[in-house]
Amino acid sequence: MTLLLPPPPHLPALLRQSAALHDHLCPRQILGVRSALLAAQYLNLPFPRSDKRVLVFVETDGCFADGVSVASGCWLGRRTMRLMDYGKVAATFVDTRTGQAVRIAPQTDLRQRVKDARPEGQKRYDAYLQAYQTLPDDALLTVQEVQLTLDLKELISVHGKRVICEGCHEEIINEREVVQGGRVLCSSCAGQGYYRPGG
Repeated sequence: MTLLLPPPPHLPALLRQSAALHDHLCPRQILGVRSALLAAQYLNLPFPRSDKRVLVFVETDGCFADGVSVASGCWLGRRTMRLMDYGKVAATFVDTRTGQAVRIAPQTDLRQRVKDARPEGQKRYDAYLQAYQTLPDDALLTVQEVQLTLDLKELISVHGKRVICEGCHEEIINEREVVQGGRVLCSSCAGQGYYRPGG
């Protein structure tokens, strides 16, 4: 394995931003930043974004997602990122205008290759930190063009839409209501919730 490439010129600044969110820099933050930078190349769009042109589906939470957010400009709070909790260090970046989507993940043998190539006495963690910053993209990440199985327009929804759930009487935003038996319900009252009332 070759560790000869200098990091991309803006990588150090993005890594500092990501590290500031956690008070440290970890390998998954680097993978998140590098994934977003590579997605920008494939989508031919400048990153980080300040608009809603790009939507990102991250497949795990934590440090990787923060790295993706810092480099892409896509955040849960901006409604330009969605968490699909598959427990995978991967993300799909979608151009909402063209529908072009690219999924980026670390190569499946990456950790083992880095571990095997580290100098004697170097800790694995330090080897990952160094390698993930310096490996070329084609030795670090896999890129796969994908098609979404979700309706992008429905997912993005219309800003400002609000209805009241006929079950719990709470407000539902972003067109997330469910019509069941002619009643407008929230997901929880429709039996699709992640919680149920009670102790």
